[in-house]
Amino acid sequence: MNYRKKLAIAAIAILLSLGGIRVVTAQGKTLIIYSGRNENLIAPVIDKARQELGLDIEVRYGDTAELAIALLEEGRNSRADLFFAQDAGALGAMAQARRTMPIPQPLLNQVDARFRSRNGQWMGISGRARVLDYNTRLVQRNQLPKNVWELTDPKWRGKIGWAPTNGSFQSFITAMRSTAGDDRTLEWLRAMKDNGTVVYPNNSTILEALGRGEVHLGLTNNYYLSRFTSENPNFPVAHHYMAGDIGSMINVAGVAIMDTTDQKGDAEKFIEYLLKPESQEYFAQQTSEYPLISGVEPPAKQIPISQINPPNIDLSNLADLAGTMSLLEQAGVL
Repeated sequence: MNYRKKLAIAAIAILLSLGGIRVVTAQGKTLIIYSGRNENLIAPVIDKARQELGLDIEVRYGDTAELAIALLEEGRNSRADLFFAQDAGALGAMAQARRTMPIPQPLLNQVDARFRSRNGQWMGISGRARVLDYNTRLVQRNQLPKNVWELTDPKWRGKIGWAPTNGSFQSFITAMRSTAGDDRTLEWLRAMKDNGTVVYPNNSTILEALGRGEVHLGLTNNYYLSRFTSENPNFPVAHHYMAGDIGSMINVAGVAIMDTTDQKGDAEKFIEYLLKPESQEYFAQQTSEYPLISGVEPPAKQIPISQINPPNIDLSNLADLAGTMSLLEQAGVL
């Protein structure tokens, strides 16, 4: 055996001892994903995509709003190929800043037009409903409000939880602005604050507080409750959907291909993978989100989107995240 062959074998042995040789695409490139989706929720499906598509995928996890700001600051120097956000507002902000590329129509056509960009700049992968959760030991169904505007009633003083820094909450406020206007939204935010609404860091802590009876009502998303009831079937919290009200709007977690990508084809393959029935079933069964392609059952113990009766919201109008942040600061909520 000559010297070069011995050296190559030794190098392979060292790589194997360090955990194996990294599998890369035929072009030797890495698909970079900025994910505002929590790693615990999304890593399994990304791992499967990595294996089944033969793609080398690197993920930068973080808060959706913070990643959106990072993408804007990085500009043309960003390494991102794909942005996987937890709400339509952040995706719309990227499109508004002209940082996204069009997604091919055959991919867009797989989801209802309500759940994608009007101009094909982003698309939903899974659906999530805003919902008012309540402690069933403290509140009777006939006492529940019919809309979010009733939450400022003094009878709810100090009894409601919300998470103003959460991306889904901020998208909900943007939707409220688009339907009710900035002045009325600001008035509602100030009235909620004056009514002693309790601030929590995220939706999970709102559910924990509801379970303890610390608050009676909580503004959150539909998929958190199942994580608590799966561990404790007697967890004393239930959903309340307010028909036709902004508090029961449907938002999406979705994707946009960034204009800095040099792997548009791989990004499209990844999106196609997320739209496969097996991936959509993963979202329904493992994260309790609504599948967005036809033929896949909704999450267990949750009513279909068609029965929620959400308001008619154009998700493409949720791009003004900066305006919402400014309004939240003006109200003293942030």
